[in-house]
Amino acid sequence: MTNKTETEIEAAVFRRLLEHLDSRKDVQNIELMNLAGFCRNCLSKWYSAAAEERGVDVNYEAARELVYGEPYAEWKDKYQTTATQEQIEAFNKK
Repeated sequence: MTNKTETEIEAAVFRRLLEHLDSRKDVQNIELMNLAGFCRNCLSKWYSAAAEERGVDVNYEAARELVYGEPYAEWKDKYQTTATQEQIEAFNKK
């Protein structure tokens, strides 16, 4: 496999992950953190950092808009729920 093909596959997988997360707005970031150790915000930070490593300025808010599919504040108002005490306790144990 060539580097170009590998990069194209990885990009397709990333796009599919974003589509999947978009289709599961019911899954809260704290749940992702508790189960998988990363969330939508982590993906946004990783995206911004990877861009910076390549000399491209993609700030955190722009990366979050890419990951969330809309400005974060709008997504948060529409879909984010209050974390349960159980979720908070599980998060704090990590």
